[in-house]
Order: sequence, then C-alpha cells, then structure tokens
Amino acid sequence: MLLIARKALALAHNKTIRLTTREVHCLSSILASPPLVSLDLPENWVPYSHPPSPVAFEGEHKTVVIDGKAIAEEIRTKIVSEVWKMKNDVGKVPGLAVVLVGEQRDSQTYVRNKIKACEETGIKSVLAELPEDCTEGEIISVLKKFNEDTSIHGVLVQLPLPQHLDEAKILNMVRLEKDVDGFHPLNMGNLAMRGREPLFVSCTPKGCVELLIRAGVELAGKNAVVIGRSNIVGLPMSLLLQRYDATVSTVHAFSKDPEHITKEADIVVAAAGVPNLVRGSWLKPGAVVIDVGTCPVEDSSCEQGYRLVGDVCYEEALGVASAITPVPGGVGPMTIAMLLCNTLDAAKRTSL
Repeated sequence: MLLIARKALALAHNKTIRLTTREVHCLSSILASPPLVSLDLPENWVPYSHPPSPVAFEGEHKTVVIDGKAIAEEIRTKIVSEVWKMKNDVGKVPGLAVVLVGEQRDSQTYVRNKIKACEETGIKSVLAELPEDCTEGEIISVLKKFNEDTSIHGVLVQLPLPQHLDEAKILNMVRLEKDVDGFHPLNMGNLAMRGREPLFVSCTPKGCVELLIRAGVELAGKNAVVIGRSNIVGLPMSLLLQRYDATVSTVHAFSKDPEHITKEADIVVAAAGVPNLVRGSWLKPGAVVIDVGTCPVEDSSCEQGYRLVGDVCYEEALGVASAITPVPGGVGPMTIAMLLCNTLDAAKRTSL
C-alpha cells in the first residue's frame, strides 16, 4: 500500500512538473528571461587555440546604475494587464496567501510590501498572522487550509521563523504547485538538474537574472561569483547562473581569500547580509555587481534613525564596476515583482 501511495505521489508530481513547451512559453511571457530548458545546450568542450586577451581598463570609468525600481514597475504594469485579462476571460484573479509568524519588524515590513503590491496589481491577498509561540501544528493547519483553497494559487511562509519551529518541515507542507517562493525541494531540485523546468524559481535570484538580462549583460561563459550560500538566495542564485552557462564560484564564510576569488569575477552577486563586506578592491574593473544585501545601519541624520546599505561598499564600487544595483531601489523591488509573476503563473496553470 505504501509503495502504491508513493507511485501515486510521484505521478502527481510528474503531472504537475512536466509542462509542454507551449505551456512553458505562455506562462511568463511578460519577462525577458526564457524558459530554463531552452538554455540546456550540449556541453561540448572546445579548447582554446589561443587564450583570450584580458580586457584593460584605464583609470576610473562610468558605472551604470541598474534601476531595479523602474524595471520592476514596468513588469508590474504588464502583470496588471494580465490579471485584468484573466478576470475578463475566466472570471477569476490570482490569489496569494501569506503566513506571518511573530512580530519581527523586518518580516512585518516585507509582508506589508507584498500585500500592498498585490492590491496594486489586482491580485487577491490573504494574510494569516500567528503568535511567536505558536506550534508547528497550528502553522501546518493554516497551510493545509490554503493548500485546499482553489481561490489561492500561491502560498508563502515569511522567513525567518522562530527558532523552536522546524522550517524545512513547514516549508515542505506548502503544495508544490502553490510554492511561489520556490523553496520546495522538488522546485530546487528541478532548478539544479539540466533538462528540467522548476514550477517556480526563488524570487530574488529570478529577479537578479532578470535585471542582468534587461541590462544587456551576457551570462554564458562569464565568471560569476555568488557571495553567500543561503537556501533563499545564494544556493538558488548559483544554480540559476549555471543554467545560464556561467562559470560559477561560491564564496562563503569558510572561503580562503574571498577577495582574490571575487576579483576574478565578471559578475558578482553579493548576498551575505553583511554591510559593506565587498570593497572596491574586491572588484575586477568592469565587473557587473548585483547587491542583494539590505542592512540597516544606524544614522542619526536619517528620519528613521538608520539607513539601508548593501553588502557592497557602493561608493568604492562606483568607477570600478561597469554596472551596479543600488540599495535600496535595486534587487528589492524585483523580488516582489517576481513573487507577483510567480503567483500569476500559478493561476494561469489552473486555467490551462
């Protein structure tokens, strides 16, 4: 009986994951990034007849600031159009459910921004708030309710969770086809495997790649360094860049000489959560820098008493990097835009 159940579960997962080429292409038509399976080219190694010459940079040069806020707004405008089209065609709109545990200020701010973004794009949103000392059973009960609700197409659990809770167990309870955060092991596994298309890619890495593509940055064959290896950003970011045929290195807390490793990179994605970790001396002249970090630093001159800085020392990177994302206004708005996009895609799948 257990074997039959496992086979049935596997069939259900395969039915969900294995989309036709037409279905894959019709889902995120509003993004510039193509379906991942279209990037899986044969891996034929061709040795250099002559080593490529290094590119020389003389002195400081102009650094392009990649405006994530403007790009996210452009994507959200297209999402509004798609949501209204869905409402007129099938009489429903995408629905997103958010589970918030505790009263951590950062999490409350992130959730508030997500709910506001849903309202502005016509996506239905539902928020379930639970106390800091709630049990795993109480969270799982809420998730089961959202899993069965046909008006909810995306479910996310705001991280981090209180330490007494089993994060992996809770995230695994989100139904695969509603895992718009892209944290389910099957979504992560399909991201890692060539020839597979995950139902959802984690929102922040997906937004980073969208920024790179729209900024005209070539990924194939480039040396990319991802600083940080969290399950939320660092790991899926590394996997996603590999799917785009970049040569990827990961720098983490145990890396020897991280400055030297990073300075070899054409593309640097900083996602360590350490303010001003990456100095100008870490960067190769002309590198493209995506700064995922958002760290509050005390500043009495600011109205809130603090200002937000990234993992990259922005002032030092200017004049060294060829392009960089600012903090705030870079990756943050794109993360929310990708969440909306994933929720829209989840709703579209139920209509195919």
